[in-house]
Amino acid sequence: MRRLHLAVVSISALSGLVLLTSTPDNAEALRQAEESLELPREASIALTEQTLELPPQTQAGSAEPPLATAATLPEAPASEQTGSALVAVDEALEESERLDTAHWEQLTVKSGDSLAAIFKRIGLGPRDVHEVLSAGESAQALKRIFPGDEIHYVLDDAGKLGGLRYPVDESVTLHIAREDDGYLASLEANPLETRINHARGTIDSSLFLAGKSAGLNDGLIMELAGIFGWDVDFALDIRRGDQFSVIYEELYRDGEKVRNGAIIAAEFINRDRRFRAVRYTRPDGEADYYSEDGRSMRKAFLRSPVDFRRISSRYNPNRLHPKLGIKRPHRGVDYAAATGTPIRSAGDGKIVFRGVKGGYGNVVIVQHGSRYSTLYAHMSRFARGHRVGSRVRQGQTIGYVGATGLATGPHLHYEFRVDGVHRNPLTVKLPEAEPIPEHLRADFETQVSPLLAQLNVINGTELASTGD
Repeated sequence: MRRLHLAVVSISALSGLVLLTSTPDNAEALRQAEESLELPREASIALTEQTLELPPQTQAGSAEPPLATAATLPEAPASEQTGSALVAVDEALEESERLDTAHWEQLTVKSGDSLAAIFKRIGLGPRDVHEVLSAGESAQALKRIFPGDEIHYVLDDAGKLGGLRYPVDESVTLHIAREDDGYLASLEANPLETRINHARGTIDSSLFLAGKSAGLNDGLIMELAGIFGWDVDFALDIRRGDQFSVIYEELYRDGEKVRNGAIIAAEFINRDRRFRAVRYTRPDGEADYYSEDGRSMRKAFLRSPVDFRRISSRYNPNRLHPKLGIKRPHRGVDYAAATGTPIRSAGDGKIVFRGVKGGYGNVVIVQHGSRYSTLYAHMSRFARGHRVGSRVRQGQTIGYVGATGLATGPHLHYEFRVDGVHRNPLTVKLPEAEPIPEHLRADFETQVSPLLAQLNVINGTELASTGD
């Protein structure tokens, strides 16, 4: 407004100067020039009124009139100004977060997917893949994505990648953020809270149903069977009235349960025989299950190398072959199972044969040290990644149930040999795994004593409750 006032003053001065220096011949031209410079009447009145209303200090002294700004408005109390500013900031942040959240998309990794294939689906190219994988060491996690994983991403208006989030696991999330000169990768920790829970049950028909009734999920039931599987054959030895107690971890994030953790202590009573196991973590971080006195619950060999429906044929040196109709010793055990059921190596060892072997069909033979070997026959196919000479770990899948060779149906034929002599896999005495070494004995007892005390409390409380 002040600039308009100065413009009017300048126009008036110019007009006066022209009048003093003009001649009668250009009088008419001057009048036309004034008309072209003349402001609308309303604007002139408004400007005149505003320029006459000067602040008191200007009328009295030499101070220049202030510009018309918000500072000339009545001031609100300081508390109201601060509150209004905070509200404005909060609203701006909420709006920013809302817009950011609204633009994030989610996709699920499919079988056979790679980062390049995923980026292609969302309109990004090989250069974007290279830049993201070059964002830092932690970005290499995107080379190891699996079907079912979820990836969150955001694209800007130009279709370029603005950011990416990938849960590396339940407690760590990878963040990729775009910067001026590329992308930056960082890892965010999402710590899980560990809580302890317990369950106790009595078997009526099967461990699976009893475990479900006690509130255990499939994973915990299978883990329980695995812990005691070297001492109890859960397909043949289970009886009505057998009991179990389990202490296990539950993992939570922000007050919500994420999943179950490991079993840390358990007890199983089978035919009045009591077995107890506790989880001990060594100083180097390795964990395994041991009995109360420090003996490993894990034997050197699995008793059953496959999850089977039934035993279709037992070890029998005088058996009549069901397909050939002649007397032929059956030097192993046949486990009937569905085609494709994983077959696991009974122990640590080295594959010494992998191929077709006459009536056995597809066969794998594993040598375990110098004295023991195991044979697995009639496989539908072999597990990938193995060959003769490959080392395998106990429980590692080496093939899948089938009916190749002379077989009447899908099953695993399993043989166990000691010093080259066939033994009954169901009754052979299995060698023990290594016990707790003496130099770790004190640490072992410190860790497991509270767990054993908890088992005693749980069993005592449950029994007392039942007695009431």
